Amino acid sequence: MKPVTDDLIPLPPCPQCSSEYTYEMGALLVCPECAHEWSAAASEDADAEGGARVIKDAVGNVLADGDTVTVIKDLKVKGSATAIKVGTKVRNIRLVDGVGDHDIDCKVDGFGPMQLKSSVVKKV
Repeated sequence: MKPVTDDLIPLPPCPQCSSEYTYEMGALLVCPECAHEWSAAASEDADAEGGARVIKDAVGNVLADGDTVTVIKDLKVKGSATAIKVGTKVRNIRLVDGVGDHDIDCKVDGFGPMQLKSSVVKKV
């Protein structure tokens, strides 16, 4: 007898939190961990594209792994009394699918490792 799991089509992981426990609810896919809902058609389009996502900085330059960027506005850092100042250079960035809109993984001098939004940086 054939197992039931052979007939099922695997669902894509959640684009928000990367949870593998997604399920279908009508025409939508739902993540039970972060409650994110997205269209199954949009997920199929992303698979057809190869999942290639273009990440741009605040002025529209395309970012890549290893780039150096500068911060374009003061950023408050949770748990720290000081902020990351305008003009701070961040070297050797890595593009990731982070939490929320955070898509840059980096190490900021004086603050340590963190994730930044591409909308608050400019490519050098």
